[in-house]
Amino acid sequence: MRIAVVYNRESQNVINLFGVPNREKLVLRSLQSIERALKKGGHQVALIEGDKDLIDKLEDFMPRVVKGELPGLVFNVSYGIQGQSRYTHVPSILEMLGIPYLASGPLAHSLALDKVVTKMILRQHGLPTPDFAVMDDHTSPAPDLEFPLIVKPKNEAVSFGLKIVNNEAELRGAAEVIRREYAQPVLVERYIKGREINVALMGNRPPEALPPVELVFGDEGPDIYTFEDKTHKSGREVKLVCPAPVSERLSGYAREIAREAFSALGCYDCARVDMRLDAEEQLYILEVNSLPGMSENGSYATAARQAGMDYAAFVNRLVETASARYFGMPQPPALDPKSADPRALAISFVTQRRDRLEKRLEEWTGLSSRTSDPVGIQQMVRRAGQIFQQVGLRAAADFTDSPEAWTWETAAGFEGGTLFVGHLDVPVEENTPHQVFRRDPEWLYGEGVGTSRAPLVMLEYAFRALRSVRRLRQTRVGVLLYTDEGHDARLSADLIRRASSRAKQVLVLRPGTPGNGAITARHGYRKYRLRVHGAPMRAARPTNKQTPAVLWICQKIAELGALSSAKDKVSFSILNLKTERHPMLLPHRVTSTLLLSYPDAAIADRYEQRMRGVLGERGLRWELIPLADRPPMKDRAINKRLFRAISKSAEELQVPLKTESSRWPSVAGLTPSRTACLCGVAPVTKDRGMPGEAVQRISLVQRTLLITDFLLNHP
Repeated sequence: MRIAVVYNRESQNVINLFGVPNREKLVLRSLQSIERALKKGGHQVALIEGDKDLIDKLEDFMPRVVKGELPGLVFNVSYGIQGQSRYTHVPSILEMLGIPYLASGPLAHSLALDKVVTKMILRQHGLPTPDFAVMDDHTSPAPDLEFPLIVKPKNEAVSFGLKIVNNEAELRGAAEVIRREYAQPVLVERYIKGREINVALMGNRPPEALPPVELVFGDEGPDIYTFEDKTHKSGREVKLVCPAPVSERLSGYAREIAREAFSALGCYDCARVDMRLDAEEQLYILEVNSLPGMSENGSYATAARQAGMDYAAFVNRLVETASARYFGMPQPPALDPKSADPRALAISFVTQRRDRLEKRLEEWTGLSSRTSDPVGIQQMVRRAGQIFQQVGLRAAADFTDSPEAWTWETAAGFEGGTLFVGHLDVPVEENTPHQVFRRDPEWLYGEGVGTSRAPLVMLEYAFRALRSVRRLRQTRVGVLLYTDEGHDARLSADLIRRASSRAKQVLVLRPGTPGNGAITARHGYRKYRLRVHGAPMRAARPTNKQTPAVLWICQKIAELGALSSAKDKVSFSILNLKTERHPMLLPHRVTSTLLLSYPDAAIADRYEQRMRGVLGERGLRWELIPLADRPPMKDRAINKRLFRAISKSAEELQVPLKTESSRWPSVAGLTPSRTACLCGVAPVTKDRGMPGEAVQRISLVQRTLLITDFLLNHP
């Protein structure tokens, strides 16, 4: 599990330093001990300061989860930075974010921090606590209590300001210090002369009470546990004795009232209840520590050792306690490979490897394979071959045509099964700056990260999941990767058609749309090069006898654009315009690349004739040269049935998925009519082909689960 240990030490990273500052600091050694213990328990751990950057850091460390995957958990040891009820600050943020966390919620912390409210609640529940009163400041009337008395700030912890006073002068002096130092009212409490013990609690409904611990103060100093004692500045050693040397009856009673105090304040998971034991063996509850110290040598860990837990076991038991409260179980259920459902095992395999998916994506994005880079493409091909062979696929020589396309398949082959088709090249212009891999809480960025790289990661881990449950060899599946997407798949098209005809269904590894869509229908396009030749003309000598080449082609392009038809779903676009000219003359030759988007070949033929009619037989010499024809993906019933089959898996996994159509073509249009085809099954991507191309982090896992489940159901 991902566990973020959220703490406060030295950070003042807030918008304004305003309000009462926190003086309670977590010891670095304790923080490191917790980290080591959690790692020993097999958790992935991050230490995060509980300041204004907490949300961003948690969002990065704990991305959104998918069904069947436990979210991360915060091991909360944060005391707050400043202000009132500072123990509540981080839990309140976590409540808002929906992140599970260890220890009590904001309400219990706020009650426990207010010592007066705590004592009132204890009294209401019939629990023993010393008599008390509250002074607003040192000028308030003295309470009607017998000396000696204990004074302390009303809303502080760690024995801040704690002092025994023996007369009214000492009382008022101590009250003045507390008001000046802590800006709080003063709790005045009857001093219980005797022994001090505490009871650590762990669990919920009811919590388990650990053996009581006695604090032995020795002969020097007051018989109270001061702040100086806790920070080892008093010059004396306070010994911890566990179990406390009290009778079995008294030990049981101490545990009982500790549990009742825990429940009365609504605490969760862990707490420590401090008590005093007088000469008549009467117990009095002093306070409830809703965020007890976690140091290896503290009272809580000492009691845990007496109960049979070393420090690592103690810390991880706390994690299990919080997990049980949130998820109904101490940890994800153990899955026995011999008896468990293969589907549950495969899903668990993927969800437990989110970090590996992102790491692999970073590795792929670090390799350059632009369409114009044959060396980079060959490197990608070799790496893809290595990975597919590692997971148990073999090369399919009959469907490989180097250097344009390569195919791998399982031992069962892909005939009559599923064929994945994707591309390894990144179709961007040569002068485009390379985009390095980076991440934010929601998106993973990099060159080709969504159009080319994420599909490879998705397939690899879907295959690894199938292999982990011994279902890959008998699954009829293949992968065809081509390398000329940037050249409109002109050279690989015939092989893609031939391979697709052997499969029952083809899944094209184009990115999912930002609306979580998969594509059941796509337009086709025809690409043309229009060349116009005119006579060289001087700019200083305009003539009406012949139109300049640039002006002529601009006029014709405007007329071609007017042919676009919403009714026929046809559109014309211009991709570029290049000119040639002699020095000091206007351009005499102009070349433009035109795009005709169409839904049906017959309609495209008709509009191509209209194009030629617009260009006409008179005027400048022109040539219209076909460059590419990418056929449309028809909106067929067989494609919709395939979508419904995948949608069933999506529904069960709670993966968002909807059907969409697109005006941009893909190799899905090469699939024969008798073969079902679905495009856009790869992870959701935004800004495809642009410098800010990014794949959605949650979708990388979701689509991997989707493909895994589909293949399990359609072997």
